[in-house]
Amino acid sequence: MSDEPLFKAAWRANRAYVVDLAFRLLRDIGEAEDVVQVAFSQLLKADIEGIEDVRAWLIVVTSRLCLNRIQSAQRRREQQVDPQNLADAFDHVPALQDPADRVTLDDRVRLALVVMLERLTPAERVVFVLHDIFATPFEAIAETLGRTPAGCRQLARRARQKLQDASDGRQLDVASVEHRHVTEQFITACAGGDLGALITVLDPKVTGDSDYGPRVATGASEVASNILRYWSGQPDNFWAAPITLVSQPVGHETALLAYLRRQLTGVILLNITSERVAKIHVIGNSDTLDFLNAQLRGTKGA
Repeated sequence: MSDEPLFKAAWRANRAYVVDLAFRLLRDIGEAEDVVQVAFSQLLKADIEGIEDVRAWLIVVTSRLCLNRIQSAQRRREQQVDPQNLADAFDHVPALQDPADRVTLDDRVRLALVVMLERLTPAERVVFVLHDIFATPFEAIAETLGRTPAGCRQLARRARQKLQDASDGRQLDVASVEHRHVTEQFITACAGGDLGALITVLDPKVTGDSDYGPRVATGASEVASNILRYWSGQPDNFWAAPITLVSQPVGHETALLAYLRRQLTGVILLNITSERVAKIHVIGNSDTLDFLNAQLRGTKGA
């Protein structure tokens, strides 16, 4: 196949990005990976050389596939969970073995954002995720939804208002463009097992620790090596199977949810300053992971 090298290059450069996007829209890692597989199968059949911007093409196709799934799920759903009742769920957070882990749960609204997206219509959800989280221009979103850019702006305003109402007026700030860019680079480097690329997004004095033990790693090289040993998307990492990372903002920081064979295996909490990752904390506590799993799946339709 003459386009095979181009296809492989597109896969390496974009798969992690569009899986992250699909996860934000669908809230299920299995569905996200399935949708992305379909998107790339369509790319394989397309004239890649004739596509001016492959990532933009994949964003449009992936978003449309996700939109179809969201609409189908909402049609099947007989009963919708009231987002106003989510506060009760957060009053029953299990006890954590390590008090330091609780910082990842303090901002309950941010952890619940992915759940509160159920409050939005399918079109509002797509616009909010694409524009406010992934910084996609309204013109490109309009192509996905078959609407005008002005109509998409209106959908974004409605989405923000609904999420603000659901959070009782508390601020639902999304990660800055700088943070989003660093997060994308981090995920892409891990997906490709690229040590050099990962080092470039880390502060030279970055520190890394985990709830597995008291040891603290220091310096970009040591921290990057440890991250790839455990959390690489390549099959030769510690777990002997590729890890999939997707992002989830938590308060003023960014958490990467790490999935192994579609099971939540860990959370990598990034502290980003001056366009570099300055501190990394890895959480593997089973109580914390069970809690996050329950919230991610809590309002998923039958």
